[in-house]
Amino acid sequence: MTIENAGILIPDERIMDKIYLIRDRKVMIDRDLAELYSVETKRLKEAVKRNLFRFPEDFMFELTDDEYSNLRSQFATSSWGGSRYAPMAFTEHGVLMLSSVLNSKKQ
Repeated sequence: MTIENAGILIPDERIMDKIYLIRDRKVMIDRDLAELYSVETKRLKEAVKRNLFRFPEDFMFELTDDEYSNLRSQFATSSWGGSRYAPMAFTEHGVLMLSSVLNSKKQ
């Protein structure tokens, strides 16, 4: 999976570290994608919610409390902060759609 940000390709190695297996799907989490696309997580979530019809469950889903807890426990130190909302997980198709939605907002 390669992500393009403002015409710059982000190296696969940087992306591979941010892919998780959740619900037997390879996904990326909203905050990691926000960082890769150089936007605030809040803005990314707003763009998704405005275009929710473009994100069926095979593109994106919200993590349950248990999934979120399990994900956080995989890290020695938690840098997840005190998020009020469950993280969104994006499949490869969801990442592509997200790219489209975020680019359309920049134009």
